[in-house]
Amino acid sequence: MFSDERRDKILELLQKNGRVLAKELADMFELSIDSIRRDLSIMEEKGLLKRTHGGAIPALKVRNTPFPPDLRYKDGAPHQNAISKLAASFIKEKDTVFIGSAGIHYGMLKYLPDVPFTVVTNSIQVAATLKDREALDVYLVGGKVKGSGSITDTLANEFLRQFTLDICFVTGGGISKNGVSTSTPEVAALGRAAVEISRKKICLAPHEKLGIDFFAKEGPITDIDLLITDEEADIDAIEEVESKGVKVFITRINEESQ
Repeated sequence: MFSDERRDKILELLQKNGRVLAKELADMFELSIDSIRRDLSIMEEKGLLKRTHGGAIPALKVRNTPFPPDLRYKDGAPHQNAISKLAASFIKEKDTVFIGSAGIHYGMLKYLPDVPFTVVTNSIQVAATLKDREALDVYLVGGKVKGSGSITDTLANEFLRQFTLDICFVTGGGISKNGVSTSTPEVAALGRAAVEISRKKICLAPHEKLGIDFFAKEGPITDIDLLITDEEADIDAIEEVESKGVKVFITRINEESQ
């Protein structure tokens, strides 16, 4: 395989999984870790990705630019679906829940229980997908609609604070012992509002987001009651979160429902 072909494959893996690890790439391509690190450095210089400790994340996230809807709202990777499935299982009849506008939030929709409950969302796509389900009451947060189809401005924040919710499903670009964080202050503020009005906070934390800190903090990790991650998560990052008193569930890929 030529180097350009290898780097194209690395970009495909980044788009699919949200993160790549140098050791896994070295095993996959039967190269030394130094060779892979050289690939990642060249790709970072071209603005194609951002290197992290042990691997890389997509450059699109680093530039604080959200994924467009046709990329954000797709079938998730198996580990993301396993997290989404377990998260949805916590919803009970007559609950009121906040489901946000992240791709992993959209991944929850196919696993939602067939019981009456209420959904509050700031995502046009989530609302449109759920609007015809007779058992559900769906509330779409009001405000300025972004190109991504999400609503996160001051009006949305004020609208959301009118409610009291049973469960908030939290996520962010980064999740670590320091808290949940994201790329922009307005998105962080809306996430913080959802946490503050909810009785139970469940964090959806696929391994590619765990142990990472982004620019704007939604809140401390101690706000979270339960964090759900997957078996590829870094054990040190998990232990750091647990040391803050947060309960962690680790999903297995075979728990994901097709």
